[in-house]
Amino acid sequence: MSLAVRPPATVGTARRWAMLAASTVAQAACAVMAHGPAFLIPALHDQRGLSLAEAGVVAAAPTVGVMLTLVAWGLLTDRRGERLVLVSGLVLTTLAGLAAVLVDGLVPLTLALFLGGAASACSAAASGRVVVGWFPPHRRGLAMGIRQMAQPVGVGVAAVSIATVADRHGVGAALWVPTIATAVAALVVVLVVLDPPRPPAKDGPAPSPYREDGFLARVHGVSMLLVVPQFVVWTFALVWLVQDRDWSPAAAGALVAVAQVVAALGRIAAGQLSDVVGSRTRPLRWVAVASAVAMGLLGLAAGLDSAVAVPLMVVATALTVADNGLAFTAVAERAGPHWSGRALGLQNTAQFLTAALVPPLGGLAVTHAGYAATFALAAVFPVVAVALVPVRGERPLG
Repeated sequence: MSLAVRPPATVGTARRWAMLAASTVAQAACAVMAHGPAFLIPALHDQRGLSLAEAGVVAAAPTVGVMLTLVAWGLLTDRRGERLVLVSGLVLTTLAGLAAVLVDGLVPLTLALFLGGAASACSAAASGRVVVGWFPPHRRGLAMGIRQMAQPVGVGVAAVSIATVADRHGVGAALWVPTIATAVAALVVVLVVLDPPRPPAKDGPAPSPYREDGFLARVHGVSMLLVVPQFVVWTFALVWLVQDRDWSPAAAGALVAVAQVVAALGRIAAGQLSDVVGSRTRPLRWVAVASAVAMGLLGLAAGLDSAVAVPLMVVATALTVADNGLAFTAVAERAGPHWSGRALGLQNTAQFLTAALVPPLGGLAVTHAGYAATFALAAVFPVVAVALVPVRGERPLG
C-alpha cells in the first residue's frame, strides 16, 4: 500500500474507530520509547556502572529529542500528510531502538535514544490529526480523550516491562520493548490509517491562525500552567507516600498505577463532556478550577497528616491531566487542516518545556518547604489558568 494513498471523502464507522485505535497504539508506542528509558536508571547504575547523573542523562535523551523535533514533524504533517509522517517516523524510531540495543558505551547509547525520541515525536501531531480529521465535531472530544489515554498507558507499559526485563536480563534486552512496540505500531498504521480529507488552500499558502487573534496562544499558556500541578503529582506522589506516609515502595507504586488508570479514564470523561456541552474551553476552565481545588485540599490534608490526603492524591492525579485532550482538540480545530500540525507541535513543545522544569524546581520546594506546601503552591497555577482560558473567543463547533 502506497504511503501517499488518498482516501475517499468518507469512511465507515468501523474504519474510523479502527484509525482511532491505530493512532492510540502509535502514540502509546512512542510514549514507551520517549519515557521508557527513565526506568533503566537502576540497571544502568548497577549493571553498567554509570553514576546516577550519567544514567539520568541517558534517560533524558529521548525526551530532549522529542522536544526539539515536535514542530518540525508538525510542519511535515501539514505539508505531506499524517500517514506518511506516522509510518516514516515509527520506522525511524524502530531503527533507532535497534541501534540502542546493539551499541555499547554511554555516548552511542545516549545518541541512539536521542534519535529514537526525535523520531517518536512524529505521533504527537500526526496521530492527533488523524482523529480530528476523521471524527465529526460532536464526537471529537470523546475520540481525542481516548487517544490521549495513550501517554499514561505507554508510561504504564514501560514501567511494568522495561524495569523488570532490565533487572532480569539487562539493559539491551529491555530496549527491545520500545523497539518491538514501535515496529508493531508502524505495521498497524500501514494497514489501517488513511489521510483524512483536506480542502485545498485558497490563494496560496493558508494564513497563520496565530495572526487572527490570541486564542491559540492563550490555550498554549493555559496548558503550560496546568502542566505544573500535573507533573508535581506525577513526580512526587510516590516518594511522598514512601517518605511521609510510611508506605512500602511496592504499595505506593501500585496506588500510583491505579491513579494513572483513573487519570486515563478522566481524559475520556472530559472529552465526552466537551462533546455534550458543545465547547472545549468551558470544560477546560472547569478542569482548571477543579485542579486548583484538588491541589489546595491535597496540600491542606497532607499538612494535617490526614488520612483523606491519600484519596485526594488519586483525585488530583485524575483532575490535573483531564485538560490535555480538551486543549489538544481546541488547538487542532482552531488551527485548521493546514496549520494544525504546527500548532499541535507548538502545544506539545510548550508543555514539554514546562514539564522539564517541574521536577528540579519542585524538588527545591519540597526540600525547603515540604510536600504539603509544594502541593498547595501548585494550586496557584490552575488559579491563574482559569482567568486565561479563552471561553469568549471560542467558535461554535462544526
